[in-house]
Amino acid sequence: MRIKLTTILPLLFFAFVGNLSADDGTFPDGTPIDGWFNKKKCTPKRDMGKEFKITDYGVVNDSTIVQTAAIQAVIDKAAEEGGGVVVIPKGTFMSGSLFFRQGTNLYVEKGGKLKGSDDISDFPVLTTRIEGQTCKYFAALINADSLDGFKMSGDGIIDGNGLRYWKAFWFRRSWNPQCTNKDEQRPRLVYLSNCKNAEVSKLTLQNSPFWTTHIYKCDHVRMFDLRILSPAAPVKAPSTDAIDIDACSFVHVRGCYMSVNDDAIAIKGGKGPWADQDPNNGKNEFIIIENCEYGFCHGCITFGSECIHGRNIILRNIKVDEATRLLWLKMRPDTPQKYEYIRVEHITGNVRYFIFVKPWTQFFDLQGRTDMPISYGEHVTMSDITMKCNSFFEVERSDQYRLSDFLFENLDITADNASYDKSQIDNFVIKNVKLNGTSAN
Repeated sequence: MRIKLTTILPLLFFAFVGNLSADDGTFPDGTPIDGWFNKKKCTPKRDMGKEFKITDYGVVNDSTIVQTAAIQAVIDKAAEEGGGVVVIPKGTFMSGSLFFRQGTNLYVEKGGKLKGSDDISDFPVLTTRIEGQTCKYFAALINADSLDGFKMSGDGIIDGNGLRYWKAFWFRRSWNPQCTNKDEQRPRLVYLSNCKNAEVSKLTLQNSPFWTTHIYKCDHVRMFDLRILSPAAPVKAPSTDAIDIDACSFVHVRGCYMSVNDDAIAIKGGKGPWADQDPNNGKNEFIIIENCEYGFCHGCITFGSECIHGRNIILRNIKVDEATRLLWLKMRPDTPQKYEYIRVEHITGNVRYFIFVKPWTQFFDLQGRTDMPISYGEHVTMSDITMKCNSFFEVERSDQYRLSDFLFENLDITADNASYDKSQIDNFVIKNVKLNGTSAN
């Protein structure tokens, strides 16, 4: 039997990097990596409490009817009885917004599918968080707020049923190119807010109408072994980011496959000329994304377009295929931003752009502020990377931001455009970097 080299290389890669342990290192600023990051296994269903299978409580296996109230009643019953796990069995069950309570969890069994309604009226309008602002917007399909220990897992599927929403968005854009993401009404798939000790694992999350997984002001969140998918064709799924991390701390993304028609991992946190003074916004810190695989996406890790502060963030042990950008720093001229102590390491694969740092002016609005807030990107390390790309260095200096203390080390890059300009970054250090087989200065 002949084994293809393209099949065995990823296995060898993950066999090697899988032995790298969080407790072996530090975050980029030297802070020791907390032992919390050493857990590698998903929580089994048996540890989620008493089971409440929805079909035992009047919910029927019928993909054509919306059963929000019946499914919500099972969640509420579980909460009233002291907590437990709401189980979606084999079959397809359609719903609008569901709201989990303290002590309740969600498990979708193999062959089971929780499918979102494609009628926006099944998603109530409430105060929530979207695109760096706290405002009135639509609830997600799965909602968990201020819960300790919430878990959602299983071998099944949560499907956002997004096609109708995507078509409506592009139709609106065709006559109003300036319409925003919020103008065409679309729910997210999963939204966790103000939660701690949460886990989202094993599930396939697909076809979200809008952002797929959004966590806001959460701490200690694990996202393990997920498959997060949305199409780029034949109908593009607009703004279906895989994971949006918004003003959170201690987040561990591990073993996921992500292929979406927008950013795979987006670091959020707030936008606007005085965003750093708004208590609804916040810093993202102590985040590790590791041992993941990427298909098509706009950015493997993207800071912005609404992010005021990201610090101590690691992307490592990653295999990439067909992503547009490996590291993308979106620099908004209307928002004070600080992206610092970022490490991207042990990466293989191909991207269009290795690093991309330029102004981001979509929906620019200084809201009457007369000066332009200055932003910073500093202490960024990219190391131990073998990559094919169209362009190696898409970095643009600007009066609106300062770039400093970048280190490129142990890189083997094959690029159509391998040029770079060290003057674009203050204190830019290059060590053991090969560009198209030639040592870089």
